[in-house]
Amino acid sequence: MNFKISSSQERLLLNIESVAAIIARIQLETGEIPWSKNGHTDPWDHVESIMGLTIGGHIEEARKGFTWMLKNQLDRGVWYSSYQQGVPNDKTLDTNMTSYIAVGAFHHYLVTGDIDYLRSLWPAIKAAIDFSISLQAPTGAIYWAESPQGVVDHMSLLTGSSSIYMSLKCALVIAAILDQHEPGWKIAKEKLLYAIKYHPHLFNVTKSRFSMDWFYPILSGALSGENAHKRIDKYWKKFVVDGLGIRCVSDEPWITIAETSEFVLTLAAMGNYPLAKIIFSWIQDRCYDDGSCWCGFTFPNMIIWPEDKMSWTNGVALMAADALYELTPASRLFSHRFWEESEYSRFV
Repeated sequence: MNFKISSSQERLLLNIESVAAIIARIQLETGEIPWSKNGHTDPWDHVESIMGLTIGGHIEEARKGFTWMLKNQLDRGVWYSSYQQGVPNDKTLDTNMTSYIAVGAFHHYLVTGDIDYLRSLWPAIKAAIDFSISLQAPTGAIYWAESPQGVVDHMSLLTGSSSIYMSLKCALVIAAILDQHEPGWKIAKEKLLYAIKYHPHLFNVTKSRFSMDWFYPILSGALSGENAHKRIDKYWKKFVVDGLGIRCVSDEPWITIAETSEFVLTLAAMGNYPLAKIIFSWIQDRCYDDGSCWCGFTFPNMIIWPEDKMSWTNGVALMAADALYELTPASRLFSHRFWEESEYSRFV
């Protein structure tokens, strides 16, 4: 794949090929993409890694990743929360992890334009979204999970529900592209949006020490405009370490490349590209000799921790680079303007 990096653009410091290659090396022959070599796999981070492979031009490997998902999807449309070499080791049924296939599928379609391949993923997408919204509370929040014993856990998480909101948007667009009609999905999306915007207390387990709880409502597009800017400003000092990156949690001296990259995506989604590029520049030298990204590091002693090379960390670093430098047609995936003004806006 030829990337669109012209002489007029700023120099892209992230080594795209090296970062994508580490994901491909971690991927198993079955298509499963564990967190790291000999690590476990969860469906959400598996999709994040597929997106990184797609951006890096590893289309065959990305599709192997989708094939693994198709082969391991349960009858109810869900995946287990964790696998080790293909064997389930946590049989919790997680709504957020399950629904994220819609984001990965739409991302892949934006890059490849392959409607036939998108159509081949449709049954899995439909089943996954149907399962996730089946656990929607009357208030609009999405319950976190169902236990292996079949008991619904009524915990609702702001980060997870925000991610599901993004999944629902992508699923609705996919349905429209494929001439499918899913009015229940739009109702579920609007109920969820109302809960996130106006009733955050409904998300009944506080995760406010986690930076994802800060920016995921914005990254997903549930909060935009002035509401998004106010939320960014309110918690800036809590999570941003000037010159280093974004804390994973507010009370620990630990910067993570994934959260920093996702925050870059969030700023880019809002249209604040100058600030997003500055923060992205802070993590450009946080990489191994092979060009792959660290997972995280402590400060001020700058100890790399953990030392594993993480597939999904490298995946989201590629997504941040794409959002800033328009490497692929999927660079606009999280852009608020894209969702408000593109040809797909009328479907959501």
